[in-house]
This record gives sequence, structure tokens and C-alpha cells, in this order.
Amino acid sequence: MPHTPPDNPQDILTEAGQKTHDSEFFNPVPPGYKQGRHKYVVVLGTVMSGLGKGIFSSSLAKLLKDKGLTVAPIKMEGYLNIDSGTLNPYRHGEVFVLDDGLETDMDLGTYERMLDQNLTRDNYVTSGQVFRRVLDKERHGGYLGRDVQMIPHVTGEVKYMLRELAVKQNADVVFVEVGGTVGDYENGFYIEALRQLAFEEGENSVCFVALTYVIEPPALGEQKSKAAQLGLKKLMEAGVQPHLVACRAHSEVLAPAMEKIAMFSNVPMRRVFSMHDRQSIYTIPEDLRNAGLDREVLSLLDMHSRVNQAHEDTAREQWRSFVRKLTGDRKHKIRIGITGKYASLRDAYASIDKAIEHCGSHLSADVDVEWIDTTKIEPTHVDRVLKHLDGVIVPGGFGQRGTESKIACVRYCRENDLPYLGICLGFQMAVIEYARNVCNIDDASSSEFDANTKHAVIDILPEQKQIEGLGGSMRLGGQDVQLKANSLAAFLYRERSQGDDGKLGYTVRERFRHRYEVDPSYIEQLEAAGLVFSGRHPKQPIMQILELPPSKHPYFIGAQFHPELTGRPLRPQPMFMGLVAAAIRHASPNLTAEQITTRWLPKADLQPAS
Repeated sequence: MPHTPPDNPQDILTEAGQKTHDSEFFNPVPPGYKQGRHKYVVVLGTVMSGLGKGIFSSSLAKLLKDKGLTVAPIKMEGYLNIDSGTLNPYRHGEVFVLDDGLETDMDLGTYERMLDQNLTRDNYVTSGQVFRRVLDKERHGGYLGRDVQMIPHVTGEVKYMLRELAVKQNADVVFVEVGGTVGDYENGFYIEALRQLAFEEGENSVCFVALTYVIEPPALGEQKSKAAQLGLKKLMEAGVQPHLVACRAHSEVLAPAMEKIAMFSNVPMRRVFSMHDRQSIYTIPEDLRNAGLDREVLSLLDMHSRVNQAHEDTAREQWRSFVRKLTGDRKHKIRIGITGKYASLRDAYASIDKAIEHCGSHLSADVDVEWIDTTKIEPTHVDRVLKHLDGVIVPGGFGQRGTESKIACVRYCRENDLPYLGICLGFQMAVIEYARNVCNIDDASSSEFDANTKHAVIDILPEQKQIEGLGGSMRLGGQDVQLKANSLAAFLYRERSQGDDGKLGYTVRERFRHRYEVDPSYIEQLEAAGLVFSGRHPKQPIMQILELPPSKHPYFIGAQFHPELTGRPLRPQPMFMGLVAAAIRHASPNLTAEQITTRWLPKADLQPAS
């Protein structure tokens, strides 16, 4: 019989695409998918990358989550890497590690913080992942003899992955952020797949948002929208009509530029939003709400009936309270130094920056962050750089460059009662410094820096490779940490714990990204000299938190994991809260604990269990 195509592409959405090979419609759908149940908001960039698509997308997603809807964000990257693990921070910002261990783009951190929800590997896609899935299916006969092409098979895989995410996370709305800008070769197939998705899902199913850039050349003294117009033209040439336009700019976008953009893009003025520089990205959700963009999206997707108004009222007030403290006057002013080798690029430590911002709001502290490049200071000169600070963070990193200066920073903090937080490599630097200068192991080092060192207090251990089953790869993702009772760590984490188990203390979950550990053969010597390993692997001799008791130092703690990755605006990270509170006391020693907050300042007689 001759093939008779359906009148509507929606009529041939089939599970796994098994019935579509005799048709040019290729619309594979995962089991359990319900068309019309799941909606999509797609955020695309024009003019230039790096303007804040993730910030806009996560802010809009937060508004819909506040209304009681389930949202699932996904970042779609054009590069061929399978994940972000090998990317240089100077090229792509920090690597954000999910709880399930996937190394992702820093925008996933923005989504987790704004939405206060843990994401999974299903929320992050690269071209490399898509092509690998397509080729795996081809090798296993998944296309029934068809010649495999970008259209329909690669675009079909993209649509399948989006629908699969919607089913897995039971999403009312999937927020799709496409990396790069419209017109890039590497993301063209994503945009084509999304155009097809809108066609197949039907009306009121997909809302397209274009993020563009309004230029204001200093020599002209006025805003120019021509670049934005040309970028929007490129998007429409790809077959996509935007429903909303977000105008990125330094200053608030004025009516003349917005009117030109609205007219050129066929988007009503009420759906054109000025996304200019603000005091904090956390003010953007409320600005979007005041502009009515959340209601516009609900209308475009026909979702007003799903709104839980009581849920929205509660969530909105909680967020507004946080923002009021964030943008209002502060009681305290402190200076915290971040000593790392990527200090010239703030995006390399974006989660640390945000974790500090959260704590500053909750503790009413105006935190002046100083970025200190340890590759540019001599170890003998760190006192000149640190002496005016109220706290120091030594962040994570890899390689030997700048490490001796970091070790010198740790020593200065320890010997001068300067509040200290060591993260991953900063934890390892603290172990090396203590071994050298307190335990008198002069040549203590890490085998990462010196493969021939006689005293590798930090090392890759064969038994730990066996324990974690990681071979030569990194220890990645969420892991349980057993906290020693009555320790500083247990004090800080008492409200986040998974239960107290007597002398073993609390168990908490944090995220790791490292290859090297404390060599267990040195632990007894280090602890006999006064260093406390207050957080350990629940079953194996893997050290995960170190500290000096409050009786010996006002605040000295290090974590083998990355605490910044779990910091949230409404639930600030405990280790950072302790650091900021200690820094406030350092800056104003005459303040009483009550004037800071007793909640984050432990008593000096706090002693960890033996």
C-alpha cells in the first residue's frame, strides 16, 4: 500500500520512533510521554555569548517553580567534549560538579542555586553526547537500515532527550538553554531540533526567548539596537519566531531601543525585558515578576490553571526577604581574600563568590572579596598581602603552579589567628603546611607536585583506588562524610545533618572532585601534633575535613570536598557561614557573639570526641 502521511505531525509521535522509519516525520518519544502534559521554554542567544542566558532562564524557571510547577532545566552545549571536566577555567569558567558526579558547565550551578534543587546528568547535554548516542544506535541497528543524517536522526535524538528529561523528572516545564549564539555552526542542529519540537508539540507548547545585546558606545552616548536587530533576524531566518526578548545591557534599556527591537522581532513591548546590570542576579526574578513576564509565559503555554497561588505567595515572600537583606544596609564590613591561580577570572570561582554572597546577606555583612593570584606573589611576601584581611580562602585547583605561596598563606593564617577555609587543594595545602611546620617533616609534599618526594603526605594510594573503584580517574560527585562528635565541623553542620550517631557524630553529603588523598600512614603523627580530622569516609580511612579546635584557633578548617557547590541563597553553606562569622569577629573583636550570631560561633571549649 502507498504511504499516506498524517495531516498533523503530532499524530505520528511514537515511542522510540519505531514506526517512523517509513516516513520523513521522525519524532521518537520515550515511554510514558504525554503530549500536552509537558511544556518547553527555550532560551537562545544572539549577538554574542556570555551574556547571561543561564541567569535569565533560571530566574524565569524560579518564578514558575514558585507557582507550584515542576521545572527541569537543561543546558545544551555545542562542543564535542562529553563533559566539562577537561576544560580550562580561563576558557569556560568553573567546572560545576553534580551530585551524580557529572562535570558540567557553570550554568548548572546557577540553576541549582536559583531553583534550590539538585540536578542530574540528564540536565546537561553536549554535542559529543548526542553524536555518541546516535552512533551507538546506528551500530546496534537502531535505524532499520536508514542512512543516518543530521536531519532527521541527530535532531530526532535531541528531541528524544528533551522528552526523556520531561518524563524522568515529571516536569511541567522543561527550560532549554542553548549554548553559544544563533548562527554558530556547532549549535545549529539544536535550533533546528527545537524548531521541529515546536511544530510537533503544537500550539501553546513551546515558548521561545531570545536574549540579545543592546550596545551603548561611550563615544556616541546613546543605545544602539542594530546588532540586536540583526541577531534576531538570524534567529527568524532559522525558522524561530521569538515570543519574548530579553535585552542585555550595561544600563537600563530605554524605550526607543526596546521599541525598535519589538517592531523588528514582532514581539509586543510587554514581552520585551531590560536585563541590564544589577546589584545582584538574585534581584532578577522579582523584576521579571513585576514586569509580568511570568504571566505572559503562562498565557503562551496555557498553564494558568496549574498555578498554586498559596505556594507562590509563600515562596515569593521568602525570596523577597532574602533580597531585602542582600540589597539593604549591612551591619558589618569585612575583607576576605581568595588565593588561587585563576584569581584574574572570577568565573573560575563563581560558586565560591556566590556562597560568600549568600552568607553576607544572612549575617548582614558587606563582604569585600579580594582576588589574590598566588602565582604572582613570593612565599616570603604573603604577610604583606594578607595582613589587612579578615579571612582567607584557599580554593581548589590542579598542578604545582602557585602552591608554595598557597602553603605560605596557610601558615600565615594558622600562626596569626586569621580565619581560614581550605577547599580541596586548600585542604591538602593545610596538611602539607602542618606536616612541615608543626610535625617537622621538612620535605613533606604531594606526589602530584613531586613524584619522588620522600614524604608524600598527600598521595594517590593503591588501596584507595580499590576502595573507590576509580582507577586513575577522579573521585567525583556526592559522598557521605562522617563528622566527629563535638567538633567544629559537627557544630557547623548540625542543621544539615542526616542524624546523630553518638560518638560518630553527624553524617552529611558533599561533592568531591579530586585524585589525591591524605596518606593514612601520616594521620596518627598529624593528629598527635594537634590537627583534627573531623570528617572521614564512613567506612574507609579517607580524610575529608580537618580543623584546629576553637581553643587553639578562632576558625581554621579545610574540606577535601567542594562546599561551595552546595551553597544556596536560602540555605547558605555552613563552612562559609562559619568563615564569615569568624571574619566579622576578626574585623570587630569588641563585638559580642550575640551581636554577630551565636549560631555560627562555637564556644572555645568545644572539643571533638576522641
